Amino acid sequence: MRKAVVVFSGGQDSTTCLIQAMAQYDEVHCLTFDYGQRHKLEIEVAESVCRELGVTAHKVMDVGLLNELAISSLTRDNIPVSHELQANGLPNSFVPGRNILFLTLAGIYAYQIGAEAVITGVCETDFSGYPDCRDEFVKSLNQSLVLGMDRPLRIETPLMWLNKAETWALADQYSQLNFVREKTLTCYNGIIGDGCGQCPSCDLRKAGLDEYQTNQAAIMAELERKQSSGQA
Repeated sequence: MRKAVVVFSGGQDSTTCLIQAMAQYDEVHCLTFDYGQRHKLEIEVAESVCRELGVTAHKVMDVGLLNELAISSLTRDNIPVSHELQANGLPNSFVPGRNILFLTLAGIYAYQIGAEAVITGVCETDFSGYPDCRDEFVKSLNQSLVLGMDRPLRIETPLMWLNKAETWALADQYSQLNFVREKTLTCYNGIIGDGCGQCPSCDLRKAGLDEYQTNQAAIMAELERKQSSGQA
């Protein structure tokens, strides 16, 4: 039996990864992290999406220590999310160490249940400038986990080389575009579905959807090309 662990936030990207994983693996476990994020609704949405998709193995893990250590607009209500970059060149929504912690814990969980893969929706093509979403980082951490636990493990990143339009196309391949659009929470201001329409996350999501709806055939063809070449 092939098992996988999906790092799951209930957002567009992780939900699309989950939908694909359910078609590719015999058993899929979802792991959601409660780190005192700006919107607790994120956890409720993750639970709801899992129920609707029929995922029975869903664990919510308390990692509140991250909130104490990492100051970000996603961990502090008094810091508004900004489109402007900080002096270090990163958006103020970057949570330092988040993916290091999440993927490490997911790797440990995969070890315990005998899963062969950890799946995460990070992306280097259309991303928010977060250094822990880059392919180089993921490959490095993957190697460290394999060495540190002395067990084969793959960190899979199905969206790494997809832009947002192609991510919508991937959901559409599984006939779940409307589900992803209506049920997921990507908005930094905590509005389910199409969101507030003003934050950086909503801007990226909407631009990708608009592009896909305008050039559906061409974008689906490009997605299929990337899949056949191993880029997705």
